Amino acid sequence: MNRTLQYGEGLFETIYWKGENRKLKLHYERLKNSAEFFGYPYPSYEEFVEIIGKETKGKREVYVKFLLLFKGNDYFSELPDSYEIKVIVKELKSINEPVSLCISPYRRHSENPIFRHKTTNFLFNILVKRDAIKKGYFDAVVLNESENITETSSSNILIYKNGKFYTPHPESGLLYGTTIKLIEKSLNIKKEFIDLKILEKAQYVFLINSLHALPVKKIEDKEYKVSEELLKEIKEEIERKEKD
Repeated sequence: MNRTLQYGEGLFETIYWKGENRKLKLHYERLKNSAEFFGYPYPSYEEFVEIIGKETKGKREVYVKFLLLFKGNDYFSELPDSYEIKVIVKELKSINEPVSLCISPYRRHSENPIFRHKTTNFLFNILVKRDAIKKGYFDAVVLNESENITETSSSNILIYKNGKFYTPHPESGLLYGTTIKLIEKSLNIKKEFIDLKILEKAQYVFLINSLHALPVKKIEDKEYKVSEELLKEIKEEIERKEKD
């Protein structure tokens, strides 16, 4: 039985495919760690790379979605015993304009383990994004039960204040992305429990995920300047660390 279809038991990675590099290894490590956490079978790193290489057919700088779809017993509490791999490849749509965010009416709980893994059970994220678009925004900032910032529907949040970078602590209840993990040490990004007050004092705000690094120009009524210099620094650091 397809347990991904019946119960949402699936994992995926969204990848900006440039061939095999350090970033790709982080994607695989996250996939592997999530599979082990849930008790799912998973492919080797070599199989992971080989399948993506085959499906991309020599293309580079394209969007790749690598899915693990699980199969097994039809009883909900049973563990999957096998998997099917599906890879989606398409051209990457670039986003170059600064974006606006609202505060989502939906909340996450920091103790919910699902939010720390990239699963195909994506309905919460969809609701956040749809509500933001309906209100005229690009996306929304999601808070947890303590009113601390977590992330948006599909990006980590990077805040610049008084010469330092900050991002919400993973224990706030979020998916800690491969890109922010890649650059956290070299940019000395501080992981903290952050409430909305920091947004009033922040100088610049960015959204970071596997596909984009975007400046934020507005969160609700708070407007921010856009620093092309800082944005360039972030992008160059991502590219540099990918090659390490």
